[in-house]
Amino acid sequence: MGLFSFIKSAGKKLGIGGDDEAPDVEAVKKELASHDLGTDKVDVEVVDDKIVLKGVVKDQSIFEKAVVAVGNTLGVSKVEAGELKIAENPAATPAPAKEPVFYTVKKGDNLWKIAEAQYGKGKGVKNTLIFEANKPMLTHPDKIYPGQVLRIPELAD
Repeated sequence: MGLFSFIKSAGKKLGIGGDDEAPDVEAVKKELASHDLGTDKVDVEVVDDKIVLKGVVKDQSIFEKAVVAVGNTLGVSKVEAGELKIAENPAATPAPAKEPVFYTVKKGDNLWKIAEAQYGKGKGVKNTLIFEANKPMLTHPDKIYPGQVLRIPELAD
């Protein structure tokens, strides 16, 4: 766990490079900070077309959002987050993250279809959970695109 794949030719363009060029480290840091996730203790490195995240985040949700926020960037094919830890209890030693569930949007998908595919037939109404889990990167439930990677939260019992 810790290495996540993305579609290099899909995502938000950062900086002024070509479409297949990885963004520079400052552009990635600025993009991550723009989502106001609480990632001020996260270090960012760019190695070819891979983003490396290191440091500590508050919880599993922030971990997953940080990975998705930088991974859905044009020119990025992988995000390595093996050294990104979670500090849910500030007194405890930061722990490794749990394996998240991500979904890559396909042509013709919408959040309802994705919810039914991930949670089961008749559970399309759970699409709002997926939308909420991907805020602030998603600003509207209809604004998803092929190649975009979304967080799929666990259903509460």
